[in-house]
Amino acid sequence: MAEELVLDTAIRDWVLIPLSVVMVLIGVLRYFVSKLMRSPPSASPSPDPKTVKEGQVVIRARNLRTSSQFIPAKAFKARKLYYTDGERGLLHVPKEDAQKAQAAMFSDPNMAMDMMKKNLSMIVPQTLTFAWVNFFFSGFVAAKIPFPLTQRFRGMLQNGIDLSTVDVSYVSSRSWYFLNLFGLRGLFSLILGEENATDDAQKMMQMGGGMGFNPAMSLGAEKDSLDIIQHDWALPKMEHHAEEVLRKLLKK
Repeated sequence: MAEELVLDTAIRDWVLIPLSVVMVLIGVLRYFVSKLMRSPPSASPSPDPKTVKEGQVVIRARNLRTSSQFIPAKAFKARKLYYTDGERGLLHVPKEDAQKAQAAMFSDPNMAMDMMKKNLSMIVPQTLTFAWVNFFFSGFVAAKIPFPLTQRFRGMLQNGIDLSTVDVSYVSSRSWYFLNLFGLRGLFSLILGEENATDDAQKMMQMGGGMGFNPAMSLGAEKDSLDIIQHDWALPKMEHHAEEVLRKLLKK
């Protein structure tokens, strides 16, 4: 049976609250530091019209794919061919153009420097913060979730505590650090604004990605998605769906 613990209020005052406050302050500070490190508008190159056009094509093709059920099969087939044709389709990228775009992307020193600045503003503060948490707060049981959880959450919520007898709903200080790292976007949206919110989870996922817009990858991925989609027109089912909705309303 899982062991029940009584959390000391001193842990709340000297571990839980300071850790949360420090994570928020570091996120705000990192935003302003990255803003100062950002290249001035005059030094930023103007967007390539071809790249902007290809980005708009990807958006239009994605809208067609997500809304395919609202147009007849014949119309969808014609639009699909317009995008995915092997020679004249808008999503078709010749191999020569893809290689040239990729070579130009990696040879741009300004783009590489901007990516390095963004990665440094993410890696350095979080590395120092994790070292601080691991040194001062390692091994503390910092909080308790007010609802039961399964054993699958133990590795996520009790990082740094090797006790299988402790209930899964208890959260270690190290796990509380990771929960704040990936879950403070809503608070940063209120403090810094929606466009300026610091999303650490998204940054960490994008850190290993390429720099800039890759036409071969984006256009090719959208072309593959359109090729495999199965068209299912929603209009013939509308009458049956409306009948079900009316029956539910009448039952109420």
